[in-house]
Amino acid sequence: MHLTLDRVPFDAPDAEALRDAQQAELHVRYGSEDHEPGEPPTPDNVPFFLVARTADGTPVGCGGLRPLGSGALEIKRMFVVPALRGQGVATAILRRIEEEAQVMGCPELFLETGTEQPDAMRFYEREGYRRIPNFGHYAGEAQSVCYARSLTWPLPGPPGRSDGKGRLRR
Repeated sequence: MHLTLDRVPFDAPDAEALRDAQQAELHVRYGSEDHEPGEPPTPDNVPFFLVARTADGTPVGCGGLRPLGSGALEIKRMFVVPALRGQGVATAILRRIEEEAQVMGCPELFLETGTEQPDAMRFYEREGYRRIPNFGHYAGEAQSVCYARSLTWPLPGPPGRSDGKGRLRR
């Protein structure tokens, strides 16, 4: 599958539509619209955001980075449309996010997912993330599950998934 990964503003229409789809899915999984502790991501606090598109330009996934302070970054709003899960889209997005974090001088990436997202937990563990105690706004949140990954170059993990320009290699 050929993908492009386009850096877009957080509030770009395709980015917004993908995040809305993600939130709708999470509302169903958690049974409410109140499932995210802490400050919601916004254009002001997510300076890096990507949209993955198929060869015909269809937006199929997204993800971004939010500064946490002291050079640390948090992955926010990782999402792939259900029809394309398991086809390398999330891995391509994640690798590009990790590359950008390295360019930004970040030595370690953090993220939060939730107890009702076992597929996400398996994905991050497979991609080299280790479970850590809940951090920041997520500390003490029973439904939060936090992960981190040290960023060294070259990044460890499954080789050959992305050519660094947003295109999958098979």
